[in-house]
Amino acid sequence: MLRNLVDVLRSGQGTGAMMQVVAIVLGAMMMVFVTLPLHEWAHAFSAHKLGDDTAKWNGRLTLNPLKHLDLFGTAMLLICGVGYAKPVPINPYNFRNRKVGMALSALAGPLMNVLLAVAAVGLYRVYDVTLGAHVDFQVTLIVWNVLIGLFAPINIMLAIFNLIPIPPLDGSRVLALVVPDRIMDTLERYEMYLSIGVMALVLTGVLDPFFNTVLGGFGNVLGTVFGDPLVFFRP
Repeated sequence: MLRNLVDVLRSGQGTGAMMQVVAIVLGAMMMVFVTLPLHEWAHAFSAHKLGDDTAKWNGRLTLNPLKHLDLFGTAMLLICGVGYAKPVPINPYNFRNRKVGMALSALAGPLMNVLLAVAAVGLYRVYDVTLGAHVDFQVTLIVWNVLIGLFAPINIMLAIFNLIPIPPLDGSRVLALVVPDRIMDTLERYEMYLSIGVMALVLTGVLDPFFNTVLGGFGNVLGTVFGDPLVFFRP
């Protein structure tokens, strides 16, 4: 997002550029105050429902963004479009089935991101049908950029990113359901190095083609579901 903002500022001081700045700032605020807190709350809520109140006892069963945000992870989100918040503490020994409980509570975060993306597209369609023809085009442009250009695709990217099956990402909890414990022990032993490697791939843009392909697929599906001819999530 911040890279987009720099590009917009360099493009000039016209009304169009300033409208883009407004859209990017609003989008960034939604990511920080809506996406990250809801992602972490989903982890905490699902763990709570499955029998583990560790997150609740640590004050993480809340939508207060200050309880969830990680400084570096939030900066990555704003700069690269993918990032992370403070991990929600979960005690697997409180689940009836430890592996299943960990997998389900882990999946809750990415699922929340997908639901937020769907909600954003649906909200834009409602706006377009009810108000789109009656408001200034610049306002519609801001709404489109915030919901379709930023909020929806970044939520999908966060879901994809978190489902990468390496510790400490959510996908590793799902992987643990199908691979032997010795393999998971090895992955967890090299967790720090694997995390650095994935971050390097994200920061250097190596994963961009993969992200764009998946985004395009989601865009086509959502465009079909909501009956809009626009190509969503255009890279």
